[in-house]
Amino acid sequence: MTTVILLRHGRTTANTAGVLAGWTPGVRLDDTGQTQVQAVAQRLSEVPLAAVVSSPLERCQQTAGTVAEGRALEVQTDDRFGEARYGDWTGRPIKELTKDPLWKVVQQHPSAAVFPGPEGEGLAQTQARAVAAVREWNAKLGPDAVWLVCSHGDVIKAVLADALGMHLDSFQRIVVDPASLSVVTYTDTRPFLVRVNDTGGDVSALIPPKKKRGRRKPSSDAVVGGGAGSGAA
Repeated sequence: MTTVILLRHGRTTANTAGVLAGWTPGVRLDDTGQTQVQAVAQRLSEVPLAAVVSSPLERCQQTAGTVAEGRALEVQTDDRFGEARYGDWTGRPIKELTKDPLWKVVQQHPSAAVFPGPEGEGLAQTQARAVAAVREWNAKLGPDAVWLVCSHGDVIKAVLADALGMHLDSFQRIVVDPASLSVVTYTDTRPFLVRVNDTGGDVSALIPPKKKRGRRKPSSDAVVGGGAGSGAA
């Protein structure tokens, strides 16, 4: 089964200013964000990654580059993991956007939300492109791969909602903080959500076990009763 680590970029100047950055160029990590990504890179240092893939936006490129540093990997860019295209909302203060009638749609019925302006897209489109990208990378890297994608809050939440079989209208129930890890394993028949919004937990369970002769192929079945956990022999 393929495991994807979904990493949100570290905190940015736009996050602290309360501005919806979207695809605005030049939005970079602040000092706290740089500290966050150094910490997450250290946490992941023992996890063998088959690929590090990133949104094209600077804040993700900074974050992914820190994770890839010291590995025999180059950061690969995939526009489909780029931020939702917020159109005319881009660059505006969040406190101003909360007064826009579309805000309630984004909160309560996001599958119907389409951002205004010629550059705007619907959140359903954001989810479709990101999920398609995950599945294409899974197929490319193979069933034994552990790989990482650095993306944005709404994009990661949309991928997690798909993994949970949730309607997009419920994706606002998911929290994805800056520099957090969320992990999904994809089997032949279904995904399993392994962790969400992890900002400090032990990641040793993400290291693939050594291959043993006669080892059973990973099952797509859920363990009734919950099982012994990922650390069990």
